[in-house]
Amino acid sequence: MAERLAAQRANPYRVRAYRKAAENIEALEEDIADVASRQALEDIDGVGSDLADKIEEFLRTGTIQAYEALRTPLPEAVKTWAQLPGLSESLVSYLYTRLSITTLTDLEQLVRSHMLRTVPGFTGSEERLLEAIAASQQPSPTRKREEAP
Repeated sequence: MAERLAAQRANPYRVRAYRKAAENIEALEEDIADVASRQALEDIDGVGSDLADKIEEFLRTGTIQAYEALRTPLPEAVKTWAQLPGLSESLVSYLYTRLSITTLTDLEQLVRSHMLRTVPGFTGSEERLLEAIAASQQPSPTRKREEAP
């Protein structure tokens, strides 16, 4: 979960907490299921009630809903935004998952509001990005067929 959260630029303290808890769980000398059965998950350094609930959910079901939600891939159209000037894959993921920017129109509005410049990781020119968005929203030119004489 820490890796997925980091890729989505989640709160760095949250990412660090997941990593610390994972390290401490890996270092346990007993099986995590035994710790859970004793209701002692929160005794593990870095494991609070939220993470204890997730561990118990995994032990019961074999999956964690919150993790599955993080694994949801970006739509192909959104993935292509990483090719726009100033955007990276991690920034696109952040815009989509955390800011709910789901269309090029949404992205254009964000850029025009000058709020994108406040998002860490944006490295480009707003003007160049707006030009690229406008170009990608235009239908591709169709070639006219020449008629035979």
